[in-house]
Amino acid sequence: MSELINHVIELAVQIQQIPAPTFDETKRADFVRRLFVEDGLKDVSVDEAGNVYGRWTIDDGRLRDGKPLIVSAHLDTVFPLETNLRVIRQPKIIYGPGIGDNSLGVAALFGLLWMLRERNIDVGSDIWFVANVGEEGLGDLRGMKAVVERFGADVQAYLILEGLALGHIYYRAVGVKRYRITARTEGGHSWSDYGKPSAIHELAKLVVQLTSLEVPSHPRTTMNVGKISGGTSVNVIAAEASLDLDLRSEGQESLAKLVLDVEKLIRHAKSNAVRIEAEVIGQRPAGEISRDHPLVKLAEECLLAQGLEPVLTTGSTDANIPLSKGYPAIVLGISTGGSAHTVHEYINTEPVEQGMEQLVKFVEKAW
Repeated sequence: MSELINHVIELAVQIQQIPAPTFDETKRADFVRRLFVEDGLKDVSVDEAGNVYGRWTIDDGRLRDGKPLIVSAHLDTVFPLETNLRVIRQPKIIYGPGIGDNSLGVAALFGLLWMLRERNIDVGSDIWFVANVGEEGLGDLRGMKAVVERFGADVQAYLILEGLALGHIYYRAVGVKRYRITARTEGGHSWSDYGKPSAIHELAKLVVQLTSLEVPSHPRTTMNVGKISGGTSVNVIAAEASLDLDLRSEGQESLAKLVLDVEKLIRHAKSNAVRIEAEVIGQRPAGEISRDHPLVKLAEECLLAQGLEPVLTTGSTDANIPLSKGYPAIVLGISTGGSAHTVHEYINTEPVEQGMEQLVKFVEKAW
């Protein structure tokens, strides 16, 4: 493994050690901003959303007026500030919360820059490196929304980096809609007021009805109640409770139908004694490019050159935003690993070299 690749891996560990839960990415963003400046990127800045930008160009006197390539990786993680970020190193494996998703992806921004410089590769136009916020959870892709608002369609493409997706090519974006459903009742004592409606019981009934809805397998469509909270004590009829509901589909029409069915159940769950409110807490639009798009074909070629079998897939990523607007976008991975979004998350270190080689070849040939 080359010194440069080892540097990428060690930088990923440095990044992982800086807590960056969604909505609290400032410290990690400031670390990346300083490195952008130290590495000589131009026009380094931080926007109102918290995204960090840096522009790379070759200073050879030529005017570079072509459309730029946007290369981005999200800063945030799913782990709260108090999470123990201890790293465990084993031969060929590194464990640590967020090490793959997405500390390695952010480190790969720098790895790509170093490889382009080391090999004196001139891609013919500028590259904007972006470390963006708000990809995870309720961040609702707010960082990428700001990135796309800034650059729009006037780009070569949007290339999104994920640390744990080597071999996969994300070219389709899964549509997502999320609700926080809250039930409110008068509440009371579990013995003396028995018979009065409980907010928790009412939500439990609603969950049973939700999970009884018919969800198509083609296009793949899913539903998940990921969080329930409420009540005050074991002997109290709950006056308030809430749940967070996640709806997804590869098809816009399937998602729209599921949304209608869910909202119908919510309306019918209301009564004089039970108030049910539903708040939209997240919405990620669907979109895609063709399997035959030049970006997809190039990504396949670069993976095959590394002895890797390409897997075309769908997902909910930062690419949702540009793809939903019809802009060319793709997601590529840097290494393999597992247990993402758990404290047991890990990366395999040996494939990082293949991931970076795939990446630099993709960028070199994208023009």
